[in-house]
Amino acid sequence: MAHLQAVHTTLQPQQNAYKQLTTYFDPHSQVAWGYMHAEPRPCFTPTLLRELLAWGNGMIETIDDPVQLDVKYFVLASKVPDTFSLGGDLSLFMQHIEARDRAALLHYAISCIDCSYAVHSHLNRPNVTSIALVQGQALGGGFESALAANVLIAERGARMGLPEILFNLFPGMGAMTFLGRRVGHHQAEKIIRSGKLYLAEELYEMGVVDVLAEPGEGEAAVCDYIRREEKSRNGILALRAAREVSQPASYDELVRITEIWVDAALRLEAKDLRMMERLVSRQTSKSETVAAAEPSKAFGA
Repeated sequence: MAHLQAVHTTLQPQQNAYKQLTTYFDPHSQVAWGYMHAEPRPCFTPTLLRELLAWGNGMIETIDDPVQLDVKYFVLASKVPDTFSLGGDLSLFMQHIEARDRAALLHYAISCIDCSYAVHSHLNRPNVTSIALVQGQALGGGFESALAANVLIAERGARMGLPEILFNLFPGMGAMTFLGRRVGHHQAEKIIRSGKLYLAEELYEMGVVDVLAEPGEGEAAVCDYIRREEKSRNGILALRAAREVSQPASYDELVRITEIWVDAALRLEAKDLRMMERLVSRQTSKSETVAAAEPSKAFGA
């Protein structure tokens, strides 16, 4: 796991009770790092969602405390080899769909929106910048969460996409909103309808990815970006604020879209759920293979 080497060797993990998220804080550059490692699959489990929200709330408390050192940047990344995130918890989706439990499915979807909006709104603090670092695959909700960030940095060879159309659904946790703001809503819809996985290089050319890093150099690219932003920080933050006025992405918009997603999910047929089940099996198999292949590279080992 070479992509963790810099943070892993220079900083100590913060002490907390998180089980699927490891966090660091670099006081010198005032950067908070959060590395996801959900189980049994690298997706947005309810546990990971709760921990991400708790991490965000903790950063807000730090920022608002005049005694503590501010967080100026926070970085969402992954410690799972070759995977940023496989997206929503498809196994949980199927469980709620089969039970016809709209309330539970909506509750999960809103939890995803809460996390994405916290990233997109940079914790509702004007002097904070959110960064997503994609190394490996970012699928579905994983891609949506990366798109939510103020800055999306990806390594060459990383693959990102929105495969939901393959099981007769659409990405309902921010894709239209966040992708539309980056490339326009017509292009965003084309990407969503394709169900295709795109290389980071392709997405960089489209304007979806902000910074393209060499393989294994993602963390260094984050640090380089921060150094560059610091030189013109006042102007860059003011420009971002102006863009948010001219192209607003409201929480209510995200909620309304995810309600459409919930109702569409509840209309899925048996053949669609079988496709979803095959994807879950594939994701589980890949996760088990990776875990077996790299037992000595567990975080903190």
